[in-house]
Amino acid sequence: MFDAISRLFSPAPERPDFRNAPQLAVAALLVHLAAVDGSVKEEERAAVKNALMDHYGLDEGEVDRLIANATRRDDDSVDFYRFTSALTSLEEEERIEIVRMMWQVVFADRQNHELEDNMVWRIAELIGVSARQRTILRSQMARS
Repeated sequence: MFDAISRLFSPAPERPDFRNAPQLAVAALLVHLAAVDGSVKEEERAAVKNALMDHYGLDEGEVDRLIANATRRDDDSVDFYRFTSALTSLEEEERIEIVRMMWQVVFADRQNHELEDNMVWRIAELIGVSARQRTILRSQMARS
């Protein structure tokens, strides 16, 4: 009982500001996307890793640390706002590339679950990527 009361009056735990860490925000979204259908296949893990390595020029150790940190942040998160708010100020080209990476993860296992579609749609809307652009990217990645 005393612990519950003391937690009530304790300062709130510090929430990370992802505006200064867009890589971490993107990684957290990709990690969540890979798991949104209830399982993470090896192809999806590899797609997340490769997308981050290619886009940000990270080596294997750096991307492994980024993914581990992103997984912890995703586990602690209750919604996407903490991540997407960090990405809305990026240039349009960068935001479009984020959606492209998301579709790469979706189609990595050659399956497209409706929860994956829904998540990409919501994230694209939140970061300001048009429905037209999202659909074009989906078609491109589905054919790859």
